[in-house]
Amino acid sequence: MTDLETKADGAQALDRALGILRLVGSRSKEGLRLADIVSQSGLAKPTAHRMLKALERNGFIEQSAEDRLYHLGPEAFVLGVLATERFGIHRLASGALQRLSAASQDTVFLSVPRDGHAVCLERLDGAFPIRTHVLQAGDRHPLGVGAGSLAMLAAMSDDEVERILESIAPELAFSYPTYSPAFLREAVAETRASGFAFNPGRLLTGSWAIGVAVIGPDGDCVGALSISAIESRLGEARRAELAPIVQQEAQKLSLRLARPEITSPAPEPARSPVRLRKTP
Repeated sequence: MTDLETKADGAQALDRALGILRLVGSRSKEGLRLADIVSQSGLAKPTAHRMLKALERNGFIEQSAEDRLYHLGPEAFVLGVLATERFGIHRLASGALQRLSAASQDTVFLSVPRDGHAVCLERLDGAFPIRTHVLQAGDRHPLGVGAGSLAMLAAMSDDEVERILESIAPELAFSYPTYSPAFLREAVAETRASGFAFNPGRLLTGSWAIGVAVIGPDGDCVGALSISAIESRLGEARRAELAPIVQQEAQKLSLRLARPEITSPAPEPARSPVRLRKTP
C-alpha cells in the first residue's frame, strides 16, 4: 500500500468515527444501541463496533452498563465547554429562549449554520401540552429545511445561497425530495420579503414553525431563533403576533454578540402568553 493510499484510508476511518460521534451526540440523552448506529450510519457492524471502541477508549463516548446504550462521554463535554467561548451564541441565547418559550407556550429552538447545514443547539419546550418533535438538540438538516434553517439561508448573500444550494443539491434530492433548489430560492425570496421564515408542516405534517436569523458583529448570519407548534397554533393571526417577538429577541441577541462583555440585564418579566384568537 502506498503512502497516499494509507493516508486515504486513515482519513476515511476518521470521517467514519466522527460520523458515529455526531450520530451518538444527536441522541445522547436517550442513547443508541449498536444496531441503531449500524443502521443509521450505513457501516458494517464490525466497522461500527471498532469505531465505537476507539471513541470509548478516548472518552468521547461511553456505554451504559445497565442497558448497553451509547452516550456522549466526558471528553465530548470538555471539548464542548472549550468551544463555548468561540461559539458564545449558545450561552448568550439562554434568556431569549426562555422568554420566547414563556410568551408562546410552545417549543423554541436555537440553531447555527455549519457547512451548508443547520444544527440545532438547543430545544426548550413550552407549557402547552401538545408538542412537536420534529427537531431535537444535535439534529442537523440542509440549510433551508425547516424554519430556523430557512431563516439562516435567507440571511446570506445571493452568491452564498447559490454556493450552498449547489453543495446540498444531491442530499436534497435523496433525502428531502420536496425541497428542490428551485423551491428554496422561492422560499428565500418570501422569507426576505416577510422578515421571517415560515414552515407550514413541510418537513413533518402538522408541525409548523417560524424562524428569524441572528446576525453577528461582522454582518454574517450566526444562528436563528425559531418557534414550532402544532398547525392549529400557528395560523396567520398568531404568526403575526409571534413573529415580531422573535424578531425582537433575535435583534437583542445580535446586540449581545456584538458586546459580550456587557453582563446580562436583570431578567425581564415574562410576557403574557400569546393567546389563540377564537374564530367567529
